[in-house]
Amino acid sequence: MPDSLPPLSFNPAGIELDRGQGLSRQLYQALRTRVLDGRLASGTRLPASRDLASALSISRNSVVRAYDQLYAEGFIEGRVGDGTYVAKLSGATLPLKNISTKVSTGFSTGLPTALSTKSGDLPGVSSSKVIHSTALERLQRHHLSQPPSGPPRAFRVGVPAFDLFPFEVWAKLNAAFWRKPDLQQLCYGDAQGDGRLRGLIAAYLRSSRGLHCTAEQIVITSGAQQGISLCAQLLIDPGDIVAVENPGYRAAGHAFAVAGAQVRGVPVDSDGLDCAVLGTLDGCRLAYVTPSHQYPTGVVMSLARRLELLAWAERNDGWIVEDDYDGEYRYSGAPLAPLAALDRQGRVLYVGTFGKVAFPALRLGYLVLPAGLVDAFARRRAVDVRHSEVSTQAVMAEFMAAGHFQRHIRRMRRAALARRDALLARWPKAIEGVGSMPTVVAGLHVTVPVDAVERERELIDQALAVGVEVNGLSGYWLPTTEPAQVRAGLVLGFAAVPPAAIDAALANLVKAWKT
Repeated sequence: MPDSLPPLSFNPAGIELDRGQGLSRQLYQALRTRVLDGRLASGTRLPASRDLASALSISRNSVVRAYDQLYAEGFIEGRVGDGTYVAKLSGATLPLKNISTKVSTGFSTGLPTALSTKSGDLPGVSSSKVIHSTALERLQRHHLSQPPSGPPRAFRVGVPAFDLFPFEVWAKLNAAFWRKPDLQQLCYGDAQGDGRLRGLIAAYLRSSRGLHCTAEQIVITSGAQQGISLCAQLLIDPGDIVAVENPGYRAAGHAFAVAGAQVRGVPVDSDGLDCAVLGTLDGCRLAYVTPSHQYPTGVVMSLARRLELLAWAERNDGWIVEDDYDGEYRYSGAPLAPLAALDRQGRVLYVGTFGKVAFPALRLGYLVLPAGLVDAFARRRAVDVRHSEVSTQAVMAEFMAAGHFQRHIRRMRRAALARRDALLARWPKAIEGVGSMPTVVAGLHVTVPVDAVERERELIDQALAVGVEVNGLSGYWLPTTEPAQVRAGLVLGFAAVPPAAIDAALANLVKAWKT
């Protein structure tokens, strides 16, 4: 603008302030928005604070505070003896529009809420942004669905009997930690995790699983899912082939796919993962398995198949990611020794979690790694989160050291057994299209066969109509599976609620399914 021309003047008409809220903040936001969207051009002269206060019928102090914030952020500037002006901002103004995110291939994404831009952030306008990232495209196809909300109910999968968790004990230990915290613990922690907790986990695994490991082999994680994700980030390159059980834990497949892997499903039979099919996957050097209690079929991998899988890893210079998500729950004899306990070549990465013996929201898990991988995993995890939250690790360490953990596991195992028995005793017979209830020797869920996917969906809808959660086995297969190979079934978690609630839910199912 030539110096000879008079500066643009600002008309405060259109600024509406809510007298019930902070006036200076509202005025600051109104002026800031007008600068960003171009309604207040660079060089526009603003009224004196007293004049603007009079025009808006507010106190001069409110205007001064708004101007001060705009000065501090560089939106306006003062000219000595000449008043207040909108600053000369370089570059174009920001278009305030509803953002429709698209990936580089050009199609609109149905992104998870956490990744999408909320139109309410910038009201009244819209524009389009293109994110040039194949990673975003992979995430669009492979993200976790929102878990069921609300309190546990029958027959929610993946939820232990956390109504029995000793919250009073936990609260006392937590209060003791914060009452007089060790200041050293409040600094940045070890990326590998709390040393005391790692030592107690190693001792627990040696005694309960026969897994001979040391604290130095353990990396603490934010739940099992982060452990699996770390394996995906460090053990594969984009384009590598990764074998997963089919049907299986879909979230594990998502983690590998987001890292760029070509995920291949390997069928599961009565002995576990079919190693003969695994051997036909040329170039595959990583397999993800749940051998102690296959998710979701419940099959326990036989010893012969375990040895065959270890031999496959040795021949192919490969890795096995073993997810022992609910290994504490075995209803005849001691928990099975994990695959990692048989490993003599350093090929197995063992994933463990506290979520199935405490409560899912705890988000505390761990990896037991071959010694040569520990430093890399700790460094990679530090890039994302530095380290796990300190007090949770310290409280869990004290919880274990004082004997509460072992007592709680025994209590949880008895409760899961009683809830399993309630399900088995009252499971409705002679439901059209539904097979017989299998034997349940381990875990927190059971899968009942159904003769067709259409019938499976009908049964699930009828169950939901009477307030009962049932998962469909057909949802655990990879999307690339041939429809003729997809088996149907009902996946039932039996640990989430007490026997009385199980009885009530089964009574409702009988009415819904036999009507």
